[in-house]
Amino acid sequence: MRRATAALLLALLTAWAPAPAASASVAASASVAERGPVGWAAAGTGTTGGTGGTTWTVRTRAELKEALANDGDPVAPKVIRVVGAVDGHEADDGSPLGEQDYAPGYDLAKYMSCFGDDGTTWSDTRHDYCRQQRQLRQTGSNREKAQIQLTVPSNTTLVGVGRDARLLGVFLTVNTGTNIIVRNLRLEAPVDHFTSWSPGDGSQGSWNARFDAMTVITGRNIWVDHCTFTDGRFPDREAPLGFHGEPVQRHDGLLDIEDGSDFVTVSDSHFADHDKAILIGSGDGRGDRDRGHLKVTLVRNLFTDIVQRGPRVRFGQVHVVNNVYRGRAAGTLYALGAGLESAIFSERNVFRYPHGSRGLAVADYGGEHFRDTGSWFNGRPARLNAVAGGLGLTDDVGWNPADVYGYRPFTTPSAVEHHVLRHAGSGRPHA
Repeated sequence: MRRATAALLLALLTAWAPAPAASASVAASASVAERGPVGWAAAGTGTTGGTGGTTWTVRTRAELKEALANDGDPVAPKVIRVVGAVDGHEADDGSPLGEQDYAPGYDLAKYMSCFGDDGTTWSDTRHDYCRQQRQLRQTGSNREKAQIQLTVPSNTTLVGVGRDARLLGVFLTVNTGTNIIVRNLRLEAPVDHFTSWSPGDGSQGSWNARFDAMTVITGRNIWVDHCTFTDGRFPDREAPLGFHGEPVQRHDGLLDIEDGSDFVTVSDSHFADHDKAILIGSGDGRGDRDRGHLKVTLVRNLFTDIVQRGPRVRFGQVHVVNNVYRGRAAGTLYALGAGLESAIFSERNVFRYPHGSRGLAVADYGGEHFRDTGSWFNGRPARLNAVAGGLGLTDDVGWNPADVYGYRPFTTPSAVEHHVLRHAGSGRPHA
């Protein structure tokens, strides 16, 4: 174990320099964040993370788990510095874990065969192994969750050091935590080895994976900054083929914010090569928890080749400002999804979908309100209020971010793209 002075630690973090060789806690009082958040995370008590607390440096899952526990006082202020790659599927002894470690004998092809050739009806008696495969899938899923889920407690800063700090296959969660910063990390979404097939989901059935790269449940004052969210080494296009000749969906979302979470800012981050990017509000039936909450700001983020949910919103007051959306029109469903009782205020975003229509920018999923100010689509004014009006949405969202917090948006598409393409994501220079 090596102790670091506060001055040295601050210099290292500010420069994103390589970390010293240390793996246990040291006392420090330096601030990790060079600046505070813009938007909702600055509201109320603000978001300072673990400033002034104990500092840990971690390189393995076991070390990260120990640091989150913080010597038996998990909610005390702490700064956790991640060096290199932390693998969620790494056992405490350092050995890698896979599907057969969680559920010996589980077989995806056998599991699928129990639905019949058309995938419409499960039967425990269709084959002599079906009951066993059902039980193995459930057991394996629970064991995988217990292994890869790591919960971030209150008053924590989790920050990557250098340009190569990664969480691989970690299901990072906030559960009732407050005052949390997650910064300069590349989060590779977990592969659900035991994803389930739901024949009645949609017109042809659907796979439902269980794990997100990060989930915020009933969290308050959360700041996610300069992170990269991606499927990484395991894109779904390379997954085994399932029903109807389509790849098996092994990933859920990249970032979900739900169950009454509040005062969240996601800034200067990159969401790439994924189907369902960001979900705000988990279900139409959760109004008792979510109504009046889910206040979220998305500012200066880059969305590259996402299919949908950039974000999809229920209930929340969500400010989407100075983000860049880029992709293939043929592979995109929508960027901004207006769900039940949502109030999305879109402002000066850049949408680049060559040969695509403005309808790719906004979609209605049971919402009533959507407002855009000054966004651009393929280099021209997007006029998204007219698009939303054609969907039956009114531009009276009932709130204006400028009445709640101070911010200064970029006002030209070139300025937005210049900043976002240079700064969004982990390991990128900070403005």
